[in-house]
Amino acid sequence: MSSYILRRMVLLVPVLIGVAIIVFGMVRLLPGDPAVAMAGVHATPEYIAQVRANLGLDEPIHVQFGVFIRRLIRGDLGISTRTNRPAVVEIWPRFLNTLSLTFISLIIASFFGILVGVISATRPYSLLDNVTMVFSLFGVAAPVFWLGLILMLIFSVRLGWLPSSGMGTPQHFVLPAVTLAAHSTALIARMTRSSMLEVLNMDYIVTARSKGLMERVVVVKHALRNALIPIVTILGLRFGMLLGGAVLTETVFSWPGVGRLMVDSILARDYPVVQGSVLLLALLFVLINLFVDILYAFLDPQIQYG
Repeated sequence: MSSYILRRMVLLVPVLIGVAIIVFGMVRLLPGDPAVAMAGVHATPEYIAQVRANLGLDEPIHVQFGVFIRRLIRGDLGISTRTNRPAVVEIWPRFLNTLSLTFISLIIASFFGILVGVISATRPYSLLDNVTMVFSLFGVAAPVFWLGLILMLIFSVRLGWLPSSGMGTPQHFVLPAVTLAAHSTALIARMTRSSMLEVLNMDYIVTARSKGLMERVVVVKHALRNALIPIVTILGLRFGMLLGGAVLTETVFSWPGVGRLMVDSILARDYPVVQGSVLLLALLFVLINLFVDILYAFLDPQIQYG
């Protein structure tokens, strides 16, 4: 196991280099000039040229990339062209806000998704099963921004129970977390139902029931544990999707997260902040998937890592 983890950690290096190349190339394909954005539209051409030289944007593209990689190795993401502060200072507090929102959303999605999926699988084709699957289909189909606006209209504007924007109290987490978790909850519920239905029809489940075990023990201890591997795979992938989906949710609820920071930075042509944000999210996504791979071995001891 330790050698497998070490190999995966080594493989992180080319993956992150590939992400760095893609991000570096994509931000430079954006229309607009960061020197003009920083100097102002009324600045003189001489001043804009001076700003461009200070940012190193007058160098050939391969030289800019070399400087970017050297800084990255030292943990230096550069200076924000929008605020003139270190990019890491801009990104880190926003990243923690997004991470907290994403983890809470994943917990909500995991708990309710698995619970609804198990209940539906143990009562297949019943009225309860049909109702929950209709709601899960709605959760999959509903756009995040539309659901966020509807929840805000009902619980903030009409009822006044919850704040509509910002952060600071536990109540501020409720609407953004529920909005972000809705799509994942529906997917996890459908995956859990499908996986549980397959497992519940296997011979060892029939044997466990024939031994007189309580139905709760059969479902939770024998069926759910063996159905968890595809569910855990979905959870790992959904974590990355939640990080990406946080961009829309943060915009709707004015949540000060890294997604909203990226949108503002793209509009301002703030290359260092955009590059640093994407690299940080990519690193987290890769680490989460490594954790999911390791978790397989604990869920199913038959899985061996060479």
